Amino acid sequence: MKEELKVRSKIFAVSIIKMTEFLQKKNATATVTNQIIRAATSVGANYRAALRGRSKAKFIAKLGIVVEEADEKLYWLEIIVDSELATKEMITPLWKEGNELTAIFVSMLKTAKLNRDNA
Repeated sequence: MKEELKVRSKIFAVSIIKMTEFLQKKNATATVTNQIIRAATSVGANYRAALRGRSKAKFIAKLGIVVEEADEKLYWLEIIVDSELATKEMITPLWKEGNELTAIFVSMLKTAKLNRDNA
């Protein structure tokens, strides 16, 4: 599961980067592009850092960042659709995968906290 999530989060980040190349060019495009790329790439980077954590506390802290960034990338996908930088059809597959990854990381964080509290 760990390796699968490392791969999925990396593929997702690359997909976001590629998607941004097709966004309509408007005044806000550069800002939105930078924000979503930052959030999407941060998910995988922080997940990998969490796996290397030296303690349960470090793992939980890094996983908390993963969850925050995962949720943020969903926010930016909403902004892209709502501001008509891309069509909903273009964003839907990214939304689906982003939402699945977010749910997985939220579940992992809850489990890690529960295990910590029951130790």
